[in-house]
Amino acid sequence: MPARTPKSYFSETEAARSLGITVDEFRVLVKSHIVDRDEDMTNVPVTTYHASDLLVLRLLTGRFRTATAQG
Repeated sequence: MPARTPKSYFSETEAARSLGITVDEFRVLVKSHIVDRDEDMTNVPVTTYHASDLLVLRLLTGRFRTATAQG
């Protein structure tokens, strides 16, 4: 069976689902940590996110667990 190619980008909905939060919670997270002005929030629904973006956002949610922390 061929290896699955990792997804190169995620939509707002996919990013929220990946983080285990709602789209509204995702928008609050982005607004409080990424976006500088309220006007920039209009771009959030059409912005794409990379795996590295999701990693940083996951760290900001406090939902990141390392293998050593789980054990």
